[in-house]
Amino acid sequence: MTALVLALVAGAVVGLALGGLGGGGSMLAVPALVYLLGFTPAHAGTASLIIVAVTSLTGLVAHARAGRVRWRTGVLFAAPGLPLAAATGALSARLPAALLTVAFAALAAFAAWRMLASARKPRDAARYRPQDRPDDRPAESGPARPAIAGAGLGAVTGLLGVGGGFLAVPALVSVLAFTMAEAVGTSLLVITANSLAALVPRVGAAGSLDWAVIAPFTAAAVLGAWDGKRLADRFSGRTLQIAFAVALLAVAALMLVDALR
Repeated sequence: MTALVLALVAGAVVGLALGGLGGGGSMLAVPALVYLLGFTPAHAGTASLIIVAVTSLTGLVAHARAGRVRWRTGVLFAAPGLPLAAATGALSARLPAALLTVAFAALAAFAAWRMLASARKPRDAARYRPQDRPDDRPAESGPARPAIAGAGLGAVTGLLGVGGGFLAVPALVSVLAFTMAEAVGTSLLVITANSLAALVPRVGAAGSLDWAVIAPFTAAAVLGAWDGKRLADRFSGRTLQIAFAVALLAVAALMLVDALR
């Protein structure tokens, strides 16, 4: 019963992060699965990808209905990373757990720094409103920049067992000049695709997972993603960026302390 309650609570928090911030779900799911629910790091990575893929798809539908998904750039961003996500997913099983944990923490801290730097800029990443005229929106980027960024993101997704939103959102905001709301919505497209690709080499391990924990965790995350979308409606882009960065810094500190013990 305790495990069920913990799974439901952790799942709700992961869903809120994915739905409201467009990322950070797996950054929260992996520590919750390891430290609260007793998963091994390898099984936590696989379970996290399952949870995040299903939840991100749910959040993507909600954001698409609100007109916050830049489909063309999202596809260009995600496609180059898919084969790399599969390849590094297979490689991750051969690397020491401590090394992966330190890399996980370092990337989370770096992403938080980028988001805080972006939030301090004069331009407020305001929410996209469906009534805005098309020429009020940032122009679509050419294919090269999103493709290069997406390839790196796919590699990280497979290696660390994360959906990649904690890197996708900063990249979409700072590199491709998306508003925060559009970055949140479009990142969910990227996360879903990368998570599914990274799961391919891990399919064999899925049979040994504790589905009695994963199923309620995923269900709570899906429900939380819809509430997270409402957070994106209510708060400014800068507020969401700061909240996202603080959450990432907390997770980075926790993982780094654990790796160095």
